[in-house]
Amino acid sequence: MENQLPHLQIGSVGSSWVKQATNQIVMNCADIDIITASYAPEGDEEVHATGFNYQNEDEKVTLSFPSTLQKGTGTLKIDFVGELNDKMKGFYRSKYTTPTGDTRYAAVTQFEATDARRAFPCWDEPAIKATFDISLVVPKDRVALSNMNVIDRKPYPDDENLVEVKFARTPIMSTYLVAFVVGEYDFVETRSLDGVLVRVYTPVGKAEQGKFALEVAAKTLPFYKDYFNVPYPLPKIDLIAIADFAAGAMENWGLVTYRETALLIDPKNSCSSSRQWVALVVGHELAHQWFGNLVTMEWWTHLWLNEGFASWIEYLCVDHCFPEYDIWTQFVSADYTRAQELDALDNSHPIEVSVGHPAEVDEIFDAISYSKGASVIRMLHDYIGDEDFRKGMNLYLTKFQQKNAATEDLWESLEKASGKPIAAVMNTWTKQMGFPLIYVEAEQQEEDKVLKLVQKKFCASGPYTGEDFPMWMVPISICTSDDPTCAKMQILMDKAELTLVLKDIKPDQWVKLNLGTVGFYRTQYSPDMLESLIPAIKDLSLPPVDRLGLQNDLFSLARAGIISTVEVLKVMEAFVNEPNYTVWSDLSCNLGILSTLLSHTDFYEEIQVFVKDVFSPIGERLGWDPKPGEGHLDALLRGLVLGKLGKAGHKATLEEARRRFKDHVEGKHILSADLRSPVYVTILKHGDSTTLDTMLKLHKQADMQEEKNRIERVLGAISQPELIQKVLTFALSEEVRPQDTVSVIGGVAGGSKQGRKAAWKFVRDNWEELYNRYQGGFLISRLIKAFFESHPAPSAERTVQQCCENILLNAAWLKRDAENIHQYFLQRKAPPAMV
Repeated sequence: MENQLPHLQIGSVGSSWVKQATNQIVMNCADIDIITASYAPEGDEEVHATGFNYQNEDEKVTLSFPSTLQKGTGTLKIDFVGELNDKMKGFYRSKYTTPTGDTRYAAVTQFEATDARRAFPCWDEPAIKATFDISLVVPKDRVALSNMNVIDRKPYPDDENLVEVKFARTPIMSTYLVAFVVGEYDFVETRSLDGVLVRVYTPVGKAEQGKFALEVAAKTLPFYKDYFNVPYPLPKIDLIAIADFAAGAMENWGLVTYRETALLIDPKNSCSSSRQWVALVVGHELAHQWFGNLVTMEWWTHLWLNEGFASWIEYLCVDHCFPEYDIWTQFVSADYTRAQELDALDNSHPIEVSVGHPAEVDEIFDAISYSKGASVIRMLHDYIGDEDFRKGMNLYLTKFQQKNAATEDLWESLEKASGKPIAAVMNTWTKQMGFPLIYVEAEQQEEDKVLKLVQKKFCASGPYTGEDFPMWMVPISICTSDDPTCAKMQILMDKAELTLVLKDIKPDQWVKLNLGTVGFYRTQYSPDMLESLIPAIKDLSLPPVDRLGLQNDLFSLARAGIISTVEVLKVMEAFVNEPNYTVWSDLSCNLGILSTLLSHTDFYEEIQVFVKDVFSPIGERLGWDPKPGEGHLDALLRGLVLGKLGKAGHKATLEEARRRFKDHVEGKHILSADLRSPVYVTILKHGDSTTLDTMLKLHKQADMQEEKNRIERVLGAISQPELIQKVLTFALSEEVRPQDTVSVIGGVAGGSKQGRKAAWKFVRDNWEELYNRYQGGFLISRLIKAFFESHPAPSAERTVQQCCENILLNAAWLKRDAENIHQYFLQRKAPPAMV
């Protein structure tokens, strides 16, 4: 039977050090049967263990010895049998299809956080570092890879079809970063400027698709070497695409594993956003080779630092490789605003969370650790300045290399380099949850403007009314219409209220806080200050990232009931001349949230009209086809705008999408990769069962995982109840890789009101299967984001509470503002009154 799992017989030998005399050795192990174990003190007889006591709950085993093991070094030898599982964790098998259509399996690993113990008995904690000498016995026609380079490859004595592959000894490292892969792969290779051999391994026949990532990796390694002033410590690095992979990628030292969609780029069939995604993920994982692998967190409590740092520096690296991506503006909509949405909830958590049992780690891998972590590091980098920041990073990496460190150690190095109170400032951002809302008003006093600032915790539920008054140390920057790109004043706000005097500011000059939207706070301006900023949005004199931040702050203030939603709708209309992709992307997101909210009213159509009015001028300016001289961002913007208009039922867009789709399917004119998502979503949203069947056929024919995922994400746009059921059934079918089921169900839930109800029922009805499939991995939290119930899923508990809170907040918002919004829409349509 194909799903009987193969058993693997493995032996491991490790040099151990007995600190005090004992007759027991306790180690981590899970789903492993030990056959024999022995301990040989250096230069002495080996002693065989007489008992193995498994504590399965704790994933531990106790080896008992008949005599006392004396203090000193020795060799622990274990023969054991494990299984190559189907759980996408530990040592597992990944199913792939060969170019001729056969189904085969690769054997791959994913150990973070606590699954090395499923591959071999070990001390599976980040601070217990060791060197690893790895040998793999594998079929001779398979590729075998590990963290280090191969030093020997010889026939295996007992079977001529096998070879034994021996790898060089690793540096001192943590167990969660050990990796091995056995399978069929092609590769492309190059040497980086600093002499490191870089390879990208791809499915057989797709080596060409590894070239983009190869180029990014080869540019990135020297960039980090230079930035940290510490060389990459291994002789080689491999990046490999794995078919079944739960995370986006994993930074195993010297052997980084990726989902296919996070690594493979086909020059003809990959869209611009996929290229950007691959560049970011490669930048993220390679940063970990220093920050995480060379210096590792002491314990999982400091995981945020690992992830937050890599999630920040990946942007720095992409900005270096691809300045034309305007990636820092995108950071604000991808990470900063996302983190602020979550962190305004009562069910948020501090960036730094004490982890007792490593099982809690999965739940901490959320937008707070990654996105808020990255945002506060961006703010810190800005506060310190690049030069001192780099100096501090070098101090930290040099001092702790091959060791472990805690958050405080990094603050100490940065404090040394900059002379600023880093720990005091950062503790207010990492040890307490939430962030401040800064209320500001200005008063003209002759030639000067006097600003009064007040900070209070920002809450998604409205003005903060808590007993205690949490305070933050906030680096504040202020600019004026004189020079919107340069700070007129920078100051650290370390108390609840602050009065500042800006010299030589005329009454008609505007003043804006949070230059570059770098500070992790929201700003509420007095009405007249806000009024003076609106023209700067219209005439684009305010930089894109500031236009975005202003609009996003207003939208969240309206969501929280601090201002009226109508105020925001008026500001949104000021964006008619907006050329920037990221600003549109954020606007589009917020209008999507509002649209979902209003799907529970009888004037849902009115917001569709509003969306069409806001988006059609830019849609007409852009048109359907790229113009000469356009770049990456124009392609992203075109896809966004056409998708938005198509979904809203904009007549001309819908007709053109149908025409182009027909040509695409008939092979007359293949859609460019950047137009596929918007066209697919448009024709599905307004489509029938034939449309759905055609899409499913395209899915089956797609050779590239990116195209399969692209289709999977939009299927939920279909609106007839029986077709929605068909899509949900498809989500659990063999056609969809287990890691992608979640995005199909999520797409249905986000597609329409009917979809939400149907998807919710589907999750309840199929809970057993879904839960078994993801057994508490972080995919389950993603699924729960769409819904949740009384099903025990410990790794998703916080997610459930956050969802409940959001539902209550939305209900309050609807109750509070629905009537005003309706009136505003009606009055927009009313002909101007005749005088």
